[in-house]
Amino acid sequence: MYKIYDDWPNLAKKAYDSDLESATFENIDHIVFAGMGGSGAIGDLFASILSKTNIHVTLVKGYLLPKTVDKNTLVITTSVSGNTAETLTVLESAQKLDCHIIAFCSGGKMKQFCIDNEINFRIINLVHSPRASFAIYGYSILNVLHDILPINETDILSSIDSLFEMHKQISSNNLTDSNTAINLANWITEIPLIYYPHGLQSAAIRLKSVLQENSKIHAIAEDIIESCHNGIVAWETPSIVQPILLRGVDDSIKTKERFLIIEQFFTEKNIDFKIVNSVEGNILTKIISLFYFFDYVSIYRAILSNTDPTHVKPIDYIKQRL
Repeated sequence: MYKIYDDWPNLAKKAYDSDLESATFENIDHIVFAGMGGSGAIGDLFASILSKTNIHVTLVKGYLLPKTVDKNTLVITTSVSGNTAETLTVLESAQKLDCHIIAFCSGGKMKQFCIDNEINFRIINLVHSPRASFAIYGYSILNVLHDILPINETDILSSIDSLFEMHKQISSNNLTDSNTAINLANWITEIPLIYYPHGLQSAAIRLKSVLQENSKIHAIAEDIIESCHNGIVAWETPSIVQPILLRGVDDSIKTKERFLIIEQFFTEKNIDFKIVNSVEGNILTKIISLFYFFDYVSIYRAILSNTDPTHVKPIDYIKQRL
């Protein structure tokens, strides 16, 4: 798996430069991203990119489309395997409605359903696993949907450059104390709790998910502002939970204030915590760099505990019984 991540910057560049046919949709004011697991993380990324636009975004991680789907809605279904039951159900439901649809997959049942029902789709290759294929899928979709996404090519290319820069520090070519991903992986020995600000939820969810899938450990993610009204009280009791403060370089003043208060609280309580700061740049650069960093953290954590990050036997157990 680590070899795929060592090649992520190149895979991202090749995906964005690929000759996939672009898709154009007019009068779209609502986009639904449907996908599960590693495929669902793609929807999280694009929801962040679209968060400051007038386009309403809905994430569907399950079987049901929202009732608000209409002729001005674009439903984007993503299943890297092409066989995700929940996403296939969403696609089948969308096909019966008066809305725009495009599907992304590596083949499987989704490809065949699109062919049978004349639905717009693109084939993107699976590399190792859905979570490891994220860079290929993310930048392929940016390539295909560039006409309707509010992010310019300069920002996309800048985000790819950031992957190449981060690669120098955290890839397997640098197995030294200067590798910050290894350092965080070494620090995580119990249950990490990721506190995130508005705008970086997708990155926090990604860290939680890859620690669960790759490292085979429990992990929690909480909004920093909301947690100050409930979750913070749990720290009155001694805990094996380890707090990670995920901070954006351009968080709002009120969010920065809240993080400082939480840091002071943890310090006074002698609670060990770590801070992870986003890189500078546009929203895509911030999030994709965090995804890259966090995925490496999860792989290094797996290696440190003699765990194979590849297999996901409990997921297979469930799928075999559906």
